[in-house]
Amino acid sequence: MFSYVLPFFLGVLAVQQLPSLPSLSILLVLSIIPAGFAYYRYWRIVIFLLGVIWAIVFSLLRLSDRLPLSLQGQLIAIEGRVTGLPDYDDRKVKFDFLVTKPVEDFPKKIRLSWYFPKEIIKTNQTWALTVKLKRPHGLFNPHGFDYEKWLFTQNIGATGYIRSKPKPELLRLENTGVTVDEVRQFIADQLDRLLVNSDNKGIIKALTIGDKKDLSEHQWAIFRDTGTVHLLAISGLHIGLVSGFMYVLMWRVGGWVRLVSPQSSAAVSAMLIALLYAALAGFSLPTQRSLIMLVVAMVTLIYQRKVTVLTTLSLAVLAVLMVDPLVVLSASFWLSFAAVIIIVYSLAGRLGKINVWVSTTKVHCITALGLSPLLLFYFQQVSIISPVANFIAVPVVSFVIVPLCLLAVMLMPVSLVVTAKLLFLIDELLQWLEFILSKMAVLPYATMSLPSPSVFSVLTAVLGILILLAPRGLPVRWLGFVFLLPMIFMGTEKISQKEFRLTLLDVGQGLSAVIETAEHVLVFDTGAKYSSQYDMGSAVITPYLKRNQINVVDLLVVSHADNDHIGGTASVLEQNHVKKILTSDLNPLVFDLPVLCESGQHWQWDHVQFDILSPEVGALSGENNNSCVLKVTSLYGSVLLTGDIEKSAETWLVENQGVLLDSDVMIAPHHGSKSSSSTIFLQQVSPDIVLIPSGYQNKFKFPHTEVTQRYDEMKALWRTTADEGALIVNIRPQGILLNSSRESQSKYWNN
Repeated sequence: MFSYVLPFFLGVLAVQQLPSLPSLSILLVLSIIPAGFAYYRYWRIVIFLLGVIWAIVFSLLRLSDRLPLSLQGQLIAIEGRVTGLPDYDDRKVKFDFLVTKPVEDFPKKIRLSWYFPKEIIKTNQTWALTVKLKRPHGLFNPHGFDYEKWLFTQNIGATGYIRSKPKPELLRLENTGVTVDEVRQFIADQLDRLLVNSDNKGIIKALTIGDKKDLSEHQWAIFRDTGTVHLLAISGLHIGLVSGFMYVLMWRVGGWVRLVSPQSSAAVSAMLIALLYAALAGFSLPTQRSLIMLVVAMVTLIYQRKVTVLTTLSLAVLAVLMVDPLVVLSASFWLSFAAVIIIVYSLAGRLGKINVWVSTTKVHCITALGLSPLLLFYFQQVSIISPVANFIAVPVVSFVIVPLCLLAVMLMPVSLVVTAKLLFLIDELLQWLEFILSKMAVLPYATMSLPSPSVFSVLTAVLGILILLAPRGLPVRWLGFVFLLPMIFMGTEKISQKEFRLTLLDVGQGLSAVIETAEHVLVFDTGAKYSSQYDMGSAVITPYLKRNQINVVDLLVVSHADNDHIGGTASVLEQNHVKKILTSDLNPLVFDLPVLCESGQHWQWDHVQFDILSPEVGALSGENNNSCVLKVTSLYGSVLLTGDIEKSAETWLVENQGVLLDSDVMIAPHHGSKSSSSTIFLQQVSPDIVLIPSGYQNKFKFPHTEVTQRYDEMKALWRTTADEGALIVNIRPQGILLNSSRESQSKYWNN
C-alpha cells in the first residue's frame, strides 16, 4: 500500500510548489498522459500523475470560489449563516460566514469582522448584513506567516467587515437540529461563565473543543519553549487515550452481556467515542489523522485481519489527501504524521524488554530529535529541554487533566455546581504545571533558534536522523550526525563592511523598516497596534528579527507617535534586546528612557554613515512634520527614511539640508499621501527608487495618483508593500538591488 500511496502523495506535493497553475488546456493534455503509462503498466507513474491532476483540479475549483474583482471594495447586501466559533477581542469579533444570498459569482464562505458589535454573535445565527469585502490578501514578509495560504486552505473566498448602516438584522437561528458547532458553542459559553477569572480558560478550551483563541502569548511561549505545544492539540495522544479507555470499558461490559462479541462492541464504541471527540475538536487535521488510523485499526480487529502500522498510516494519508489535498500545506500535517512514523521506525521490531520508564523517556527523546528538522523549517526553533518537559507534562495532561476536562464537559448539562468544582481543580493543576514549565523555559540553552533551513538541508537532516535511529547493528551510525550539520550551521547571508541592507516590512497601513550593517541593526518604526492581542511588533517585526538571527537591536527609531508608526513598540521592547531608542515624541515612551531625535545627530556603523536631518526643535508644527528623518549613506548608495512628513517639513528640509537630501532610495513620505512628496522635495532628493509603505485597499487610497504621477515624471521606479510585500534593498559594490517578497516567494494561491 505504501508504495502506491507515496507517488500519489508526491504528485499532490509537487503541485504546491508551483508559482501558478496550468491552464485548462494544459490540464486536459495532462489528463491524457496517464493512459499511455497505464498501457505499459507503469502504475506508479500513473498514480503520481493522478495525484498531480487531482491537486490541480481541486486547487482550480478552490481558486474559482473567490470574490470577483468588480465587487472588491463595494458595499454589498448579503445573507448567510455564522459557522464555527466566533473569535472575540477587545475591539471586534471575527467569524466565518456561509453566504446564501447572493449565490452566483459570490464565494460560498467569507470571513467577517464586526467592530464593537451590539449583538452577541453565535454559531448558526442567520444574518442580513451590509459588508465591504476584498479578495484574500495578507501581509507578505520573508519567511513570515502566509495568511493568504491559510485563507486558501480554509476555503475562504473573501474577507471584510460589516457596516453599521443599514443596521445588521438577525433573521433567525438555523433550525438544523443540534449541530456539532452548537454543542461546541454551548461548551465554550459555559467555560466562559465558569472560568471568567481564570488565566487557563484558553488551555481548557483547547483540550475540550480544540479552540485555542483564548491562549495568551505568554502561555504559547511557555509551551513552545518547552516543546509541549502538541499537548494543546486534540491529537492522537488524547484520542487514543479516550478511545482506549472506552475500548477496555466496553470489552468488560461485552464480556458480561455476551450478546455480541466483546471485541466488536469494544471496537465500535472506541470508534464512536473517537468520532465524538474529533467532532468536538472541529475535525482538526491531527484529529482526522488519528481518527482514520483508529478506524482502520478497529475495523481490522472486527474482521480479524492483520494490517501493519505502515499500511494503516498509508491509508490515513490517502484518505486525508482524497478529502483535501491542500492539507500538505499545513505544518500540522507534517508534524502529525512524522511523529507517528518516527516512533514506529525507531521502536518497531526491536528485541528485548525495556523498562516502562526507560521506554517512555526514549519515546520523548526520539520524537524531539525526529521532529527537529520540521520544527526548524516551520518555526525556526527547537526546544532542547523537550524530552524532560514532556516526561513531566504528558502524564499530567493526558492521564489527569484531559479526563477531568471531558468529565466536566459531560456534567455541564447535569450540574454546573459539580462542573465548577471540577474546573477549579483543573485550573489549580494547570497553574502548577505552567509554573514548572515556565521555570524550565527560562533555563539557559532551553531552546535553540536557527534560520529557516532549506528543503535540501531538511532532507539531509531527515536522512541523518534515520541513520541515528536505525537498529544498533547498522555500522557507522555516527555518520548521521554529519548529515545534521547543513541544517545546524546554515547561516544567514552576511553583510560586508561598507554595505547595508534595508528591508521595508509589509505591516499593512503603517511603517516599519530594518536596516542591517555588518555588525549593527536599526529598526525604524514598528507599525500599528490593532488590539491588546495583535500588533505588528509581535506579528511581523520580532519574527523577522528572530528568523534572521538578530538578537540585539542597536537602535530603535520611532519617527513619531501615530499608532501606525509606534503601535508595535511595546512588543518589540518586550521581546527583543533594544539598546537605545530615538524618537521625536518622548511622552509615549517615557518609561523606556528614549532620546529625542534632532537635526544634526550622526553616527557611523561599519563604515556606513547615519544622519538625522529633521526635526529641529521649534522649527515645525504638527506631529507628522516633526517625524524623525534619517539618511543612511555608504560608499555604494544611500537611503532616505522620511516618516510622515508633509509639504511644510519637506520645504524646511530643502531650505536647510539641501544637497544632503540627495538619495538613491527613498521611503515615500506619509505613505504616498498627496499632502507630501512635493515637486521641489522630489527634485532635491532625486531618488531612483521610491518604496511606499501602504496597506492593501486602504481607506485613505494611498498612494495617491497625483503622487505616483510625480514619481513617474521623476523617472523613479516606485513599488508598494501592498502589491509587492516586503521590499528588500541591498546596497553593495555591485550596485543597488531591489527584491520583492511576492515576486521571489509567492505561490499560485497568492494574489
